[in-house]
Amino acid sequence: MIIYPAIDLIDGKCVRLSEGDFDRVKEYNADPLDMAKQYEDAGLTHLHLVDLDGARNKKVTQFKVLERLSNHTNLIIDTGGGIQSEDDLRVVFECGASQANIGSKAVNDPETFEVWLLKYGYERLIFAADVRNMLLAAHAWKETTGIHIFELVDRFLNHGLQYLTCTDISKDGMLQGTNLDLYKSLIDRYPDLNVIASGGVHHLDDLHQLKEISCHGTIVGKAIYENKILIKDLIQFQTI
Repeated sequence: MIIYPAIDLIDGKCVRLSEGDFDRVKEYNADPLDMAKQYEDAGLTHLHLVDLDGARNKKVTQFKVLERLSNHTNLIIDTGGGIQSEDDLRVVFECGASQANIGSKAVNDPETFEVWLLKYGYERLIFAADVRNMLLAAHAWKETTGIHIFELVDRFLNHGLQYLTCTDISKDGMLQGTNLDLYKSLIDRYPDLNVIASGGVHHLDDLHQLKEISCHGTIVGKAIYENKILIKDLIQFQTI
């Protein structure tokens, strides 16, 4: 399982939201590059970077931070938040992202996402599915659609989808444990898909359980900042 430590950004600062609510934001006194270097020094190889300004403004905003992290670490960075156009996609790749998480655009304009899968390569694009009760949400989690996650994943698999990041919004930032049933249902239904779990990880036991059900990867965010999980303890889960 790959561990993806998360850095969420507002105004270039490390923050965490609770259940995706911008009115429930907590800022941490940590420089994004310092955090990234701590992850790298601990032996981790990947980083999940979230542009919350971009998600709210529907346009990639924190690309300079992405470029800084890419230029000063060897971490494999996937990024998301605000990627709504091909220009946005080009910017994040030019600034050093190895993979781009596409959420709202894929939900609201699946045809374009399918074109991007073909043009940029299945290994570079991740479908970022944010869900409440298995229904997809969009635009910084403010809009809940009536679309079941299976509906779009089934569709995108027919166009070569290889990576899925799935966030249970009700769990995200709450430090109350992960939705194991959600990820097990996805892995059982899509055994060849690389499923990345996101939301709720608060203890090493969560990671043990996700590894047991063969999650491709797990995103860990607030638990690190709140010292529920120590960075040095994450490497034991990482196998590539």
